[in-house]
Amino acid sequence: MIGIIDYGMGNLRSVEKAFEYVGYEAKIIKDVDSVKEAHALVLPGVGAFPDAMDTLIKTGMLEEIKRQIDKGKLFLGICLGMQLLFEKGFEIEETEGFKIFKGQVIELPKHNKIPHMGWNSLEIKRETPLFKGVENGDYAYFVHSYYVANNEEKYVYAVTDYGVQIPAVIIKDNVFSCQFHPEKSGKVGLKILKNFGEMVKWF
Repeated sequence: MIGIIDYGMGNLRSVEKAFEYVGYEAKIIKDVDSVKEAHALVLPGVGAFPDAMDTLIKTGMLEEIKRQIDKGKLFLGICLGMQLLFEKGFEIEETEGFKIFKGQVIELPKHNKIPHMGWNSLEIKRETPLFKGVENGDYAYFVHSYYVANNEEKYVYAVTDYGVQIPAVIIKDNVFSCQFHPEKSGKVGLKILKNFGEMVKWF
């Protein structure tokens, strides 16, 4: 079972339905015991970095998620769920993140319309089983006002351009993350979710 972590941010049902559509059992979870029991974890979300971290800390889920990641459990962060994996976010106020990746989450440059909302192409930098059936230049759906910067290039597997190069997929060991919304990205997004589901069998 793939556990979709509910921390009050975003439309979790759309992620759940997308996994079910590609043939994988997914369940929305909101407590420490469920985090332990899930075969893999997905952290989606649209919202503010400080609010998300506050909720995850208060529910006790933050430490348990990190513990499960350390044990090797497969993890996928989506949009805000990807950004939370970094050292710090600067939305509203400076807030510490999971610190799984080095880097900060900062506001997109003002010269483009904010938020970055809509379809944008992916430039694949490195191959990964997550990209099985996905081509360089395929489009994914983005909705965000902040992006990852000052990060380690070696973990960036795909980027997109919005007046600045934005890390679109970042992977390290059993931790996978994407800035775009695979559940809103049509066939490309469904392939990515299906590939993630396939990888759950390996971990």
